[in-house]
Amino acid sequence: MGIRLPEMMLHAKQTIRRWSRSKHQCSYRTSSSVNVPKGHFAVYVGDEEKNKRLVVPISYLKHPLFQALLNQAEQEFGFDHPLGGLMFPCAEDEFNNLTSRIMHA
Repeated sequence: MGIRLPEMMLHAKQTIRRWSRSKHQCSYRTSSSVNVPKGHFAVYVGDEEKNKRLVVPISYLKHPLFQALLNQAEQEFGFDHPLGGLMFPCAEDEFNNLTSRIMHA
C-alpha cells in the first residue's frame, strides 16, 4: 500500500522536472540565476523588455493558482528561458497579488 499524492502535486512535480530538464540544456546562465536560496526558485515577471526577477518558495508549486500561472507560462514562453528562471505572462503587481493570496490561504 503506497502513499498517493494529490493530482495537483503530481502536476507540480512534472512541471519542475520539465523546467529542470530544459534549464540543464540551456547554455546561457547568469550569475544571478545561481543565487537562489534552498527551497526557492527564480521567476521573471513583467514584459520581456523590462522584467523583474523574483525568488519564490517551492511550496507555491502545490497551490492551484500558481499551477494555473505555470500552465500559462509554459504555453506562452516554454521553460527554456535564457535568464535561468521561469518567465510569467503577467505584470509584477498581478504576480504580487497572486502570491499574497497564496500566502494568506
